Amino acid sequence: MYSKELTALKRANRFREIELFSDSVIDLASNDYLGLAHRKKSLKSAYKLVKKYHSFAPKASLLVNGYHPLHKMFEDEIATLNGFEEGLVVGSGFLANLALIEALVRKEDELFIDSEYHASGILASKLVERVRTFKHNCAEDLEEKLKKSQAKRKIIAIEGVYSMSGDIAARELFELVNQYNVLLIVDEAHSSGTLGEKLLGIFDYYNLPILPNYIKMGTLGKAYGSYGAYILCDSTIKDFLINRGKPIIYSTAPSVFDIALALVNLRYIQKKGIILHKKVQKRKKIIEKVLGIKRESLIVPISQPSNKRAKELQFSLHKKGFLVGAIRQPTVAEPIIRLIPRLGVKRSRLKEALELLKWSNGRN
Repeated sequence: MYSKELTALKRANRFREIELFSDSVIDLASNDYLGLAHRKKSLKSAYKLVKKYHSFAPKASLLVNGYHPLHKMFEDEIATLNGFEEGLVVGSGFLANLALIEALVRKEDELFIDSEYHASGILASKLVERVRTFKHNCAEDLEEKLKKSQAKRKIIAIEGVYSMSGDIAARELFELVNQYNVLLIVDEAHSSGTLGEKLLGIFDYYNLPILPNYIKMGTLGKAYGSYGAYILCDSTIKDFLINRGKPIIYSTAPSVFDIALALVNLRYIQKKGIILHKKVQKRKKIIEKVLGIKRESLIVPISQPSNKRAKELQFSLHKKGFLVGAIRQPTVAEPIIRLIPRLGVKRSRLKEALELLKWSNGRN
């Protein structure tokens, strides 16, 4: 029924497939930034934690009877660690963005969203009436749009680290938020666990005090080595989300085991924070030494001249035992090879992969 559309995607080298990769391949593509998806001790600890309770599945939505003691425990611990008043577990980062934007942006409000915000946020913005997109990470463009707005309430949506470019949110954006006293949503899916002295994300990185108008959203399927998401905010916003956030109200509560695993890993990261932070910094120095580019995040995008070339380079590295991402439109405007120098990979193998990329890319 959709054969013509699929043929067009194949011709443009934009056709996608779900693949199973061998465990023998060196993973430099996933968002498992700290390598915790392979930590068997975390798995065993999470199992012991869940086993203590009468039920081990959510059974229903949070508002019916799906709220588990482990949900509450995780919410309290991650909120306290990050300096927020309240926490709220959500099924996924996609659902969290849908809940936040669709619920918080009311009829007389206006949403200001970064042009490179995650697809979930862009989709959610289609559900609200007044939306302004500002130039990526550009405080000047955002301020110009804020000045022109007559909205009752202004809400800004940015990311701590942008998933494709690896860019870090500009500090000037936070200064604007404080100057205009507007509501701020920060998607920290790719910055929590990778930025800051305590690996708590962009607020930690800039050493910013948490204010009532700040909202932090993060996922558990990346640095925290599990699945699910969370929202951190003040008590008023949490109450509003519980009453108006459709993905929160009408979705089954997050997996109890996944929350337990995230809790175990959250504690592990805090316990080993200094060591993990040093390891992250060493990865960044390797990137700088081999490729000659300085990265603050653990996302390394390498521009490619075409979709075909991106796929060929990915295939070439795969044959040599390395898996990297070949990211094409519409995810990005121009194709890239996306490499993640995750802690689960030995530094010697990382250097080897980077040298291969450097040599191969020089032939473009």
